[in-house]
Amino acid sequence: MFAYFSVCFFFVNNHLHRCKICFSLSMWLFICIYIFPSLFLRHARARNYVSESEVCKLESVPLDFGDYHPLKPITVTESKTKKMTRKGSTSSTSSSSSSSMMDPLSSVLDGTDPLSLFAAAADPVTTDGARRKRDKDESSAVGSDFEPWSSKRGEILARYTTTEKLSINLYMGSEKGKATTTGSAVSEKVRTRLEELDDLEEGSQKELLNLTQQDYMNRIEELNQSLKDAWSSDQKVKALKIVIQCSKLLSDTTVIQFYPSKFVLITDILDTFGKLVYERILSMCVDNRVSLPDNFSPESVNDTAKETCLNWFFKIASIRELIPRFYVEAAILKCNKFLSKTGISECLPRLTSMIRGIGDPLVAVYARAYLCRVGMEVAPQLKESLNKNFFDFLLTFKQIHGDTVQNQLVVQCVEIPLYLTLYSPAIDWILQCIAYHAPDCCDDALLLNSVMSAFRAEFIAARSMDFIAMIKECDESGFPKHLLFRSLGLNLALADPPENDRLQILNEAWKVITKLKNPQDYINCAEVWVEYTCRHFTKREVNTVLADVIKHMTPDRAFEDAYPQEKFLPFLDMFQKESVRVEVCKCIMESFIKHQQESTKDPVILNALLHICKTMHDSVNALTLEDEKRMLAALINGFIKMVSFGRDFEQQLSFYVEARSMFCNLEPVLVQLIHSVNQLAMETRRVMKGNHSRKTAAFVRACVAFCFITIPSLSSIFTCLNLYLHSGQVALANQCLSQADAFFKAAVSLVPEVPKMISVDGKMRPSDAFLLEFLCNFFSTLLVVPDHPEQGVLFLVRGLLNVIQDYTWEDNSDDKIRIYTNVLHLLSAMTQETFIYHVDKVDSNDTLYGGDSKFLAEINKLSETVVSQILDHLKTLGKEETLKRQSQLAHYFFNTIVAHGDLRNNRLNQLSVNLWNLAQKHGFADTKTMVKTLEYIKRRSKQPDMSHFTDLALRLPLQSRT
Repeated sequence: MFAYFSVCFFFVNNHLHRCKICFSLSMWLFICIYIFPSLFLRHARARNYVSESEVCKLESVPLDFGDYHPLKPITVTESKTKKMTRKGSTSSTSSSSSSSMMDPLSSVLDGTDPLSLFAAAADPVTTDGARRKRDKDESSAVGSDFEPWSSKRGEILARYTTTEKLSINLYMGSEKGKATTTGSAVSEKVRTRLEELDDLEEGSQKELLNLTQQDYMNRIEELNQSLKDAWSSDQKVKALKIVIQCSKLLSDTTVIQFYPSKFVLITDILDTFGKLVYERILSMCVDNRVSLPDNFSPESVNDTAKETCLNWFFKIASIRELIPRFYVEAAILKCNKFLSKTGISECLPRLTSMIRGIGDPLVAVYARAYLCRVGMEVAPQLKESLNKNFFDFLLTFKQIHGDTVQNQLVVQCVEIPLYLTLYSPAIDWILQCIAYHAPDCCDDALLLNSVMSAFRAEFIAARSMDFIAMIKECDESGFPKHLLFRSLGLNLALADPPENDRLQILNEAWKVITKLKNPQDYINCAEVWVEYTCRHFTKREVNTVLADVIKHMTPDRAFEDAYPQEKFLPFLDMFQKESVRVEVCKCIMESFIKHQQESTKDPVILNALLHICKTMHDSVNALTLEDEKRMLAALINGFIKMVSFGRDFEQQLSFYVEARSMFCNLEPVLVQLIHSVNQLAMETRRVMKGNHSRKTAAFVRACVAFCFITIPSLSSIFTCLNLYLHSGQVALANQCLSQADAFFKAAVSLVPEVPKMISVDGKMRPSDAFLLEFLCNFFSTLLVVPDHPEQGVLFLVRGLLNVIQDYTWEDNSDDKIRIYTNVLHLLSAMTQETFIYHVDKVDSNDTLYGGDSKFLAEINKLSETVVSQILDHLKTLGKEETLKRQSQLAHYFFNTIVAHGDLRNNRLNQLSVNLWNLAQKHGFADTKTMVKTLEYIKRRSKQPDMSHFTDLALRLPLQSRT
């Protein structure tokens, strides 16, 4: 398919507005009607398309990077300015510079902590009732059947106690943490805030020893209160440091039997911190005293809130130690909702991986429990991270037998049985999260089925033979084995087992499945394993499985001896009800289109899929909805696109002919077939290039005939017009000139049948714009179509103009005149010695006529007729209610003259000036558009041989509005 181009370029019309000039309309019409028609084409501008293309190319400008280099240290200079604070006071900033690499936190903060910037703002505009409602909604992310963590808290604190003395590293505060004065430099503020975090990890702590359990709990409660006080007094950095310090306590296992209770106490502080941060950011999203809805999207969050949220994550990322960094980020996991829809789902796997860096298995399992807890609170539907945490725990549990743990237990005089009980709260919680909404386990088979349903498919698939061995050992009288094999098959449909085990897996499963007597039980299990068979085995194994399905699902098997060897179509015939059979066919085609990676020409596959597509096609009747027709056509078209016979073009065309006879009631399928045949003709031309034998020419003509016969059967008139044009272009590209003329004549004869209104997406719309678009494309093609020796000069152009003239246009439409203007573009291009583009091995009229004077005279006659039509129409627009349209068309026509006329001719130059003035006369011209047009003319005047544009620009006044 050759690419066809627009013949010319012209300015896009904008809406024109009022401006006034003084000019005699009658004199202008005299000049236009009696002088201009004989001028335009006689003075069409000679075009050098190559040089024009060079002029239009963008100029390359070298970039001067100066001393910049991406790896060079960044120098930051702070100028001395006055900066307004929120309360209107001013604070000065001093000038300083640094050649060292900037800290990412300081560059983000830019001297101002967003957490403190909004401290002076009023309290969030949220009533207590609304807050309670939101808290209630958020806590109901999981159902009431899910036992919350709060119900386990008291039990853990009561069970895991100690009489040993405890110690705590309590942060005592730092003078550096005090807010800097308003007169201090911005850089000093940034440095101080970052140093506050460093102080925490460099010893600004006080160790409290010999604490009883109650003293310890009191100290932790004090920390919790200190956190709230620091937050309420806008000491956000201090609040963060308290949380970091508390998180560090979770790495301490010196009194190991108290660790579960310690975990409960510390995570209470983390929960408080997470809630404070979330509510603070949420309060920044309040707009006009209206808070965000419960299920808000990140797009509804303002930039200020997002920046603050990011700042919190940046601060947490600067924490050096793994355990506090993990816990603090997990505490504000919910804040990811402000940044991205996928933020939580992306963070959970990363945090899960972070836990692998914790060496102590007890500390690690409680970290996993905390992550599962916050994960269930914010995204209970994300089960993968829950499973991953459990699997990671199983893989690392062997560490309890390592020297590190054993030595620790010896030092603390703790026995293994007691030590293992410390894991119970964490493991119980993880399993509760994993098993949420899973069936209750009553025996080994049911437990095994729940495991296969809850665990990741990759985990099950990798251990398929182990699960089969466990299934075989289950009691037959309990949970049905075929349901266990169904659960296994569902996993294997999502993940592949080891290649060496695949056949044995199928054999073991099918031994159980084929013994089932109940047809419903059988098909429920077999349908899963049919997909597994199709994924991993050949047609032979698939045929065997289908044969067994037919055997079980057909009550009367007297005719099974007559079945052919291929079992797929008899399998479909078992679905007797038409609606069910059609749905099955749709499912098969959807699966084929989705999973078929390469084209096919297998006769067995083609025969089966043609049968399926024919079944879908024949289900269409007068009552079928349009949406259903579109869906069926899309499935059939997807199949047609996947069929390829390579370079056996004749076989490919035969397939398309057969498909046309089978799917004649679905227009989108016929359209697809026409496009496919046109593509086949062009592919034949490409492959056989330089070897145009009679056989090749005959085949191309057969493709052209296919399209010419098929197009009239379509009901959409614009589909027919575009296909006639497209097919004519294909015929022209293959040097089938008479066939191309036939397509173009058919398109011309169809134009008068275009209705005034057409249906577009179920709505009736005027057809003028669609017809204008088609005709412009048609004109672009007609430039390269050679005249028929028996039809006369420009016979196709004349015929099309006659049709346009006779077509009944809407009274308030100017599309007819816009079409005539585009005809002038075409005629101007036809006067050039060499056309702007050609079709390979097709002699266009520039070659046939060679600039013959008679040919140019015929073009001039056509142009006179067209110009007269344009000017007559402009004259009819002189009424008050149509002056705006007159202005638009005058400017449109002016652009045409500038682009295609030779303005060195004085009378044509004068006409362009008159059109310019008319466009502005009644105040409907857009000043910006006129200014840009004038600027374009001035730029043109600077090009070679375009000096006459300078005089023209001087004669084009810009009318100002009064």
